[in-house]
Amino acid sequence: MNAIIEICAGSVESVYAARKGGAGRIELCSALSEGGLTPSQGLIEYAVTLTGIETMVLIRPRSGDFHYTRAEYGVMKSDVFAAKARGASGIVAGMLNSDGSIDTCRMKELIEMARPMKVTFHRAFDMCRDPFRALEDIIEMGCERILTSGQAATAFEGTSLIAQLVEQAGGRIIIMPGSGINAGNLAEIARKTGTFEFHLSAGQMVGSRMSHRKEAVSMGKGSRDEYGFYQTDAGLVREAVEIARSLFV
Repeated sequence: MNAIIEICAGSVESVYAARKGGAGRIELCSALSEGGLTPSQGLIEYAVTLTGIETMVLIRPRSGDFHYTRAEYGVMKSDVFAAKARGASGIVAGMLNSDGSIDTCRMKELIEMARPMKVTFHRAFDMCRDPFRALEDIIEMGCERILTSGQAATAFEGTSLIAQLVEQAGGRIIIMPGSGINAGNLAEIARKTGTFEFHLSAGQMVGSRMSHRKEAVSMGKGSRDEYGFYQTDAGLVREAVEIARSLFV
């Protein structure tokens, strides 16, 4: 069994850092501060053609819940075709009905459109009503894996449910913990859950190179610092990769 570190990369520099640190897979997205949104086609091209790492593209048209309108679903379908056209390895997606159940009807259609790409059902799973029923629905749909924090704020806090999901899955699907994982808790999460794939950003805040600054102007809501941004760090990736590998020697 080979441990896999999947890095959530929200910029081209984060993609390069993931490769340099030895990541086995990238989940490519944008707007990490919003929980991740669909990345640009340009970023997909860079990740696929210049890094050589398995690249999974997040398909999420907006922040907020995972119950989408017909128009939003149309955008998602177009984004799936765009990811496929640019050579992505797979997509990361998830949809719920208003009652908290898995939107199996539209997910099945999205999965069929995506093939032969792989499909990960993302943390919409953590917002579903019944995780054990949802697990069976997602397996039946044909997804390769589920990304989950165990319906908790962090994967470390959700280890009990994650372990139960691994047991119920019985090897039929990969359960991949994500949210708040780092080199300091990865081994303990692996021990408690029995998982071997791990999703993390392995990043830190990076200061702007700008010497000229307009401190009073903000491009977003609130008092966000426009001269700092979150970016994957190759050293942090490498540390997580080494720990993961040591667990499955």
